Amino acid sequence: MWKRATSVLLHHRSALTHRSPAIAGAAAAAGLLRAPSPSPSPLFFSTLGNILPELRPDPAGDAAQARTRVEDVMPIATGLEREEIAAELQGKKRFDMDAPVGPFGTKEAPAVIQSYYNKRIVGCPGGEGEDEHDVVWFWLEKGKPHECPVCTQYFSLEVIGEGGDPDGHDDDDDHHHH
Repeated sequence: MWKRATSVLLHHRSALTHRSPAIAGAAAAAGLLRAPSPSPSPLFFSTLGNILPELRPDPAGDAAQARTRVEDVMPIATGLEREEIAAELQGKKRFDMDAPVGPFGTKEAPAVIQSYYNKRIVGCPGGEGEDEHDVVWFWLEKGKPHECPVCTQYFSLEVIGEGGDPDGHDDDDDHHHH
């Protein structure tokens, strides 16, 4: 639900900026402006004012004090959900869910897949056109390039986070489990 709520709020914020210079300044300062969207109903503005009071027109016109925070959009968000909302409010992606694209991986120049962990599940769809095949899933591990058994494309893993196992059970923790 929060994703729908944030997308609605982000979609209509540019319409809000046309109603008040103070709001426009606040949205610009927070980096929240987007292309114009259709005007929402008056009910939307009154509801939005209750959810995001800092986006209401400021009678004093002080735009510097108006900022959108995660608490204003989704007050109960915590953990990874909170991080994702905060990133979206800044116009960034916290979790890049798009499939990586690039040239066909060879042994000399493998397709580099990024991960926050030392291993991750990767799916190979093959090459373009006739070289495309059903997705073959496999574990890709740091320091161990993998060759797709169907199309012979090579993959390697680049760790961009702290590393460790995705399940949270690193090898150095084995002595704690009896």
